[in-house]
Amino acid sequence: MTDQALEKRRRRNASIGFASFFVFMLLHQADKLLIGPLQGPIMKDFGMTNTQWGLINTGALIVGSVFYPLWGWLYDRFSRPKLLSLASLLWGATTWLNGIAPNFRTFLATRASTGIDDSSYPGIYSLVSDWYPPAKRGKMYGIMQVAQPLGYLIAMVLGLALVASLGWRRIFFVTGSLGIVLSFFIFLFVKDAPRGSMEPELAGVQHLERFKFSWKEVAGLFRKRSLVVLFIQGFIGVFPWNVITYFFFGYLQMERGYDETSTLLTMVPAVLVLAAGYPLGGLIGDRLFKRTLKGRVTVGAAGVLAGAVLLVATMSVPLGGSKLLFGALLAATALFIPFAAPNVLSSFFDVTEPEIRATTNAVQNFIESIGSALAPLVAGIVADRFSIGSAILWICTITWALCFVAFAFAGKYIPKDIEDLRAKLSARAASANAG
Repeated sequence: MTDQALEKRRRRNASIGFASFFVFMLLHQADKLLIGPLQGPIMKDFGMTNTQWGLINTGALIVGSVFYPLWGWLYDRFSRPKLLSLASLLWGATTWLNGIAPNFRTFLATRASTGIDDSSYPGIYSLVSDWYPPAKRGKMYGIMQVAQPLGYLIAMVLGLALVASLGWRRIFFVTGSLGIVLSFFIFLFVKDAPRGSMEPELAGVQHLERFKFSWKEVAGLFRKRSLVVLFIQGFIGVFPWNVITYFFFGYLQMERGYDETSTLLTMVPAVLVLAAGYPLGGLIGDRLFKRTLKGRVTVGAAGVLAGAVLLVATMSVPLGGSKLLFGALLAATALFIPFAAPNVLSSFFDVTEPEIRATTNAVQNFIESIGSALAPLVAGIVADRFSIGSAILWICTITWALCFVAFAFAGKYIPKDIEDLRAKLSARAASANAG
């Protein structure tokens, strides 16, 4: 087969795979985030308190954290598409179990089981890094991550518009079935790619499979100071996302007195703007990265700072105040808060060997999941003692301020770590060509 034909096939496989992963994340996020819009009817059916509600979400996050290292290790050793197909099948099965849970204790257990597939994303991002070169990864990750807010939007529509006619249990049956169908599609049509095949330093190197997963290289992650700082940032940075995801609908309906229509009119524009923030932040990060190796973390720092300032302005609108003003400020906040996500992910891969990238992402997510697991429970306790609005405002602003400091330190260390990796990959290429 000619080089041109091979390149055409590579691009076709990348396009099919990228589209399949986008759909997976879109539907999976919709299923995962349905729990937020369905908060009211689920709490009512089981007679739950805010603290119990926080525990429901914390349980799934704890299970997910346990499975992150396993998923990362598996993805770096075996076929990434086949493993993601398994994750999709597990998503469908555990969601069905949610729908048939008869009481609070059973629902707590079945909801916790959904965390198994929630930790399956490292393989997606690892494979995308082998479909697209470093200069494009921020944009591609940003596009991929658009699936998360769009999934949230689908969850809102399903949760608020259909719960009265279908009931929350049947909605879970629908989304679980989609996971099972998608698992077969991924298994049959998505192809893997050689690890490191899109690194400029490894261009033309044959038999990339010789560079295999190594625990020694995994241990070396914690000697890279930029990664250590970004790990810390990740632990802190997930608090706002989980508080907003699991409590903002309750805040609008229980404290601001919004009905379903007002909630949709407020949240839909904010989520659409949030979706635009992912590729925009990734694109800006890519362009600034070409000028300075600190570019991506600089964009991340700007995003969390702007998000914190705008959230304070948003939550300062009185409870009986203008819904239009509140919605506009919320949308402005939503534009900036996803800026960090594609740039942090790209930064991890900028300093990490290709054969351990899924594990690196899994380590990152494992650390983040500890923060994720704590966030809903902490927010629930604060909400019961003070108010949901206070929990959202205090947790988000404090943690975003800490994230800004972490990004500043990451900017100090990341140029050297990037240069070290590039030198290592160049040495690999030289050695392979000499051999």
